[in-house]
Amino acid sequence: MKAIGALIMSLALWACNARSDAMAVDYSKIEVPVDRIASDEARDRGRALFRAKCALCHGVRANGHGARRQGLSGQPANFQSREWRANTGPRRIYRVLSEGKRGTSMPAWPTLSDEEKWEVVAYVLGVSEDGP
Repeated sequence: MKAIGALIMSLALWACNARSDAMAVDYSKIEVPVDRIASDEARDRGRALFRAKCALCHGVRANGHGARRQGLSGQPANFQSREWRANTGPRRIYRVLSEGKRGTSMPAWPTLSDEEKWEVVAYVLGVSEDGP
């Protein structure tokens, strides 16, 4: 009887895992709104969103020195860093905003609309190019 229960449990777990994999988003296929994220208006709106939602950990200047950085698992990203910018792109930032970053304190932001996520992307990419 225990064997049947274990079999049912393993099948249920497999079904849950298979279902979540099937629902996973392929971020490589998401179209990046290049014109939008290059616009000053999107960067300005992204700055306001960043300061309201992200600055507590990442800092007002987007340099990774937010008030809550102590005690987080992993250091918040320094968006002013050329190294950070060289190792990222708009889709990756969008994915982290959408799903969070495993193994760190970076949460997903399901409360942000797709448009708002792209605006935050515009801002942090702008910070790495132009400063905060």
